[in-house]
Amino acid sequence: MQSSLNIYTAFFGLTERPFSLVPDPDFLFWSESHSRTFTMLEYGILTRAPITLITGEVGAGKTTILHYLLRSLGDDVRVGLIANANGGRGELLRWVLQALGQPAEASDTYVDLFGRFQQFLIDEYAAGGRVILIFDEAQNLSRETLEELRMFTNINANKDELLQLVLVGQPELRDMISRPDLQQFAQRVSSAFHLSAMDPTTTLAYIAHRMTVAGAKKQVFTDGACDAIYENTGGVPRLVNQLCDLCLVYAFTSEARQVSRSTVDVVMADGVFFSGRQTNSLVLRTEQKTGTD
Repeated sequence: MQSSLNIYTAFFGLTERPFSLVPDPDFLFWSESHSRTFTMLEYGILTRAPITLITGEVGAGKTTILHYLLRSLGDDVRVGLIANANGGRGELLRWVLQALGQPAEASDTYVDLFGRFQQFLIDEYAAGGRVILIFDEAQNLSRETLEELRMFTNINANKDELLQLVLVGQPELRDMISRPDLQQFAQRVSSAFHLSAMDPTTTLAYIAHRMTVAGAKKQVFTDGACDAIYENTGGVPRLVNQLCDLCLVYAFTSEARQVSRSTVDVVMADGVFFSGRQTNSLVLRTEQKTGTD
């Protein structure tokens, strides 16, 4: 039996699902905020900034931009990508060495691990390369871990720093780094940007862009549907993707060639979309049912 997802792509003349929740650089939409985020990332890399900081709400598109950045880096750059690192002092070094493809045995002491890490940085520098550590979901790092990362950036050769850090996380990461006891860390942040959610106009353009990349030849989501999608998602890309995907399924099952505002309303009324956030349209429907002014 053919899956409903494959059926709806054929029904709308699409070559693939336009609103997958998996980060895909091929679908990256260059809103003004996304463009500035990438510019600051690129600026940090090119200027060899010790620490680059990128923050944004859950689902804002940070990881997708990261994957796009990784595609653009040359062969002279060694990247270690680390997500949800945790543990004590020695555990951080194990995460780092493993991300860089270096051995980190359970029997190794902290001195062993640090010595191997430092030698790796020196060897890469001597070969004309450089090393970048990227920490995704960095809001989960402890104060002690951030301080240890700052110490890593002190490894240098003459005037050249051998390591760059890129920290990507939710807004609380910026709040944590702004604490007085992390002042030394904050002073090494040379490039920073906060990725905000999309406004209604950008949300409409975002939906049209992803549909076009997926092969759509005509407008499937009406302007009214896009407005309703923004009202229910706040313009957060991941939530927009989730709701749009459900709307396409609903439109397909109704044999409707377009997704209208009423399609979005039915999806919301059925309770199949759960964003974890209070939305304007949800508040409005509640007020209408209770008679609240």
